[in-house]
Amino acid sequence: MTHQKGFFQMTEKSVSHGRKSISVSAKPRELMTKNPRLTDIWTADVITLFPESFPGLLGESLIGSALAKKLWTLQTVNLRDYGIGPHKKVDDTPAGGGSGLVIRADVLEPALEKSISNYPNGRPLIYMSPRGKPFEQRHAKKWAAGPGVIILCGRFEGIDERILESYDIEEISLGDFVMTGGEIAAQAIIDTTVRLLPGVLGNPESIVDESHTSGLLEYPQYTKPSEWKNKKVPEILLSGHHENIAKWRLNQSIATTKKNRPDLWKAWNISKNKPNLKD
Repeated sequence: MTHQKGFFQMTEKSVSHGRKSISVSAKPRELMTKNPRLTDIWTADVITLFPESFPGLLGESLIGSALAKKLWTLQTVNLRDYGIGPHKKVDDTPAGGGSGLVIRADVLEPALEKSISNYPNGRPLIYMSPRGKPFEQRHAKKWAAGPGVIILCGRFEGIDERILESYDIEEISLGDFVMTGGEIAAQAIIDTTVRLLPGVLGNPESIVDESHTSGLLEYPQYTKPSEWKNKKVPEILLSGHHENIAKWRLNQSIATTKKNRPDLWKAWNISKNKPNLKD
């Protein structure tokens, strides 16, 4: 017997069972209200099997304060709600054999449709995946300039490929490693993006000199005391000579980038040496 929903047709046999959610952050979760969405606010939807893990750290510090002030909003869609049968099963064994479980396309489809139908429209669909394109600051800048994002968090061996093809979902990775699910990665991406929204950071100038903003890694930072365990703050930083300080910081950024990220250094160096095509 088969189960058909939308454009997918798959067997009803499934092997996972419903799981109890564990609340990680009760107080911050109160920031995620059931009120109707405001139409002019940057909005993140997260499709997940563990909605109680949100907002997590997104409910703390500057990002949490911005959430409370409604500078941005966060909504979760519980994938388990669209599971099949009395146990709300969401996955099945891989076609062709193999270990692990794959989240079914006919379970993912209605969850995606729910988020897509909600305001605001035109948000990119993102799937957290170790095989995706590396997440970079440029992604955060692009998404911060838009209406929000819809993030799909995978589990098990991943999700049915047909859902990615049918919805033109962009696969994004935090790096060359594998996690048990996409929830932590989703929080990292949302944090990186939300902090670029107007009004979120107390001092918007603090973004200017950060790592990856200019193409270089950030210079070393120091604070009081001026001497600690026989290590002193570089004298130039205490000189009050802003032009010399700026030159020192640039040189330090270049040196740090060359040492830690030669790939970034090469790209930055090429960009600086490109001929000016303007008249």
